[in-house]
Amino acid sequence: MIHLTQADYSRQPWKNGRGTTTELWRLEREGLLLVRLSRAAVVEDGPFSLFPGIGRNLTVLSGPGFRLTGQGHDFRCDPLVPVAFPGDVLLQASETNGQQSDDFNVMTARSLPKPEVIVAQNDVLPARGLLALYTLGPCLANGTAMARDDLILSDRAVTLSGDWPVIAVQLFGLAGLVPGLAQIRS
Repeated sequence: MIHLTQADYSRQPWKNGRGTTTELWRLEREGLLLVRLSRAAVVEDGPFSLFPGIGRNLTVLSGPGFRLTGQGHDFRCDPLVPVAFPGDVLLQASETNGQQSDDFNVMTARSLPKPEVIVAQNDVLPARGLLALYTLGPCLANGTAMARDDLILSDRAVTLSGDWPVIAVQLFGLAGLVPGLAQIRS
């Protein structure tokens, strides 16, 4: 199990220059993005950055949420409801009403199987590939104390307990690619 905290994360500007992202974890191979887990804030109506060849999944963590629309797509992004959408389609955020919504983002190369993203609490989560857990408050993961905004990566089942949920992401197709987790079964 790899345990990352806020001290391990980096901030960077959005591709479209309209905000910043806190990158929690990233995996590349031969210079190409395979997986990126990040956190950002949507603070106004406007375009989302384009990421050709990338599938995206967004979960609003706080705030009222917003709508994503464009090119035949219409998604309502409500708190704690994961929403999957293509990264290479021009989408606009709207209905922000001047209120900030913080969100958790999963980006995966289209060459990988689609990730599964759920909100979980007090549960046993199997690792059917790489299991990534982002904590929304203090909890225990296999007995390890996790603080708010921590991220753990595991290739084994994780037992969660505590008063706060986590965003749980099952990532597939990464066997042997994650340093420190050589046992990943994809």
